Amino acid sequence: MKKHLISVYLLLAALLAAPLAFGQADIEINTPAITAIKASMKSQHQQLKPFYESGAIGLTRDGMVGVRDAKLVPLSDRQKLNSLVAAQNKDRNALYKEIAVANGHPEWENEIRSTFAERWISKAKAGWWVQDASGAWVKK
Repeated sequence: MKKHLISVYLLLAALLAAPLAFGQADIEINTPAITAIKASMKSQHQQLKPFYESGAIGLTRDGMVGVRDAKLVPLSDRQKLNSLVAAQNKDRNALYKEIAVANGHPEWENEIRSTFAERWISKAKAGWWVQDASGAWVKK
């Protein structure tokens, strides 16, 4: 009888914990680290905006920013562009990681990255370049 009760309790505990194990990440979660990363990204975005609009850069399918056509940028501005893209991608990687950690599931980082990639591509302005599922650049 004791073994049966223990088994029942273990089964109930597993059933109650199952939704938590397979829950969804709260991508709107906020911590001081996430707030700082978002502020940095916003500042960079303002500087990157002309490069999106010229078609020099675009949003990649893996939630990053990619240089699509550097020839659209004057040679004198290419280093600035590369630095901005690198900083933006560093922040994006940090954001995905911080959101996963804040949710208590660091292993969710790839799923969070995918969610953001889809969200940012869907919200990209008309005329901006994005990567499709195969990695090809397409104008939105």
